[in-house]
Amino acid sequence: MKEVKVLGSGCNKCIKTAELIKNIAAENEVPVNIVKETNVEIIMQYGVLSTPAVVIDEVLVHSGSIPDKKKIQSWF
Repeated sequence: MKEVKVLGSGCNKCIKTAELIKNIAAENEVPVNIVKETNVEIIMQYGVLSTPAVVIDEVLVHSGSIPDKKKIQSWF
């Protein structure tokens, strides 16, 4: 199971990013555990300056916008 963290303040873009990841993972039958991280100190530990950001298995893979479907699919 992949550990996916969506980093951000909990804004609409962050919520949409988490929903997209969940839906695309389900479409591709990839088991994921999605965590929404809003703690600024933890977000800064990843070097993120712009959200939403996505961390998969402790690797920062995206930041600054809602990722598109093709990009999300490439993570799985």
